[in-house]
Amino acid sequence: MKEPHVGVGPHPKPWPTDDRYDPDLLEQGDSRNVLDKYRYLTVEAIKADLDKSRVDLHIAIENYQHDMNIGTIVRNANAFNVGAVHIIGKHHWNKRGAMVTDKYLDVMYHQTVSDFVDTMGDRHIIAVDNLPGAVSLAETRLPDHAVLVFGGEGPGLSDDMIAMSEVMVKIEQFGSTRSVNVGVASGIVLYQWTLEHVLTR
Repeated sequence: MKEPHVGVGPHPKPWPTDDRYDPDLLEQGDSRNVLDKYRYLTVEAIKADLDKSRVDLHIAIENYQHDMNIGTIVRNANAFNVGAVHIIGKHHWNKRGAMVTDKYLDVMYHQTVSDFVDTMGDRHIIAVDNLPGAVSLAETRLPDHAVLVFGGEGPGLSDDMIAMSEVMVKIEQFGSTRSVNVGVASGIVLYQWTLEHVLTR
């Protein structure tokens, strides 16, 4: 999708005195890809405002092979204002695809699946993959207070994660390719959860 024109020049004087504003942005302009209401605000101020309206959904990603798609998943998580993102496995991931959106989210790291599951407590763990045993997304009611878990592009979810999940959902497809890109899949399932719990409630 083509990005709209973003960015504004230096803020006209007199400048706002509210400490939520970034003096450097006021002076130099704000070229970030943010909503107009967030122009010139600090990252901390934007995140604090988003915290007021976050949905009760978390996203988790298994990161065992430095998957380039993680940035896209994080960007999608920001678009739907999820409560938190969990990275399981390697701490390092390519943030370029996130387009700085990780700064506006709580990103948590877990060394193992067991560590992640312990942290989730009573949150419903929903695996997203098209392996045997998966149920169709259209026929599944995604629960509130959930975490959607995505695997790496290619290997998919680990056996340990599948075993610890409450259910595994798959996206119905009708073409020749076995699966959609995991970044694309995250956007589809995130929208479905939002449709069920935010847009139509």
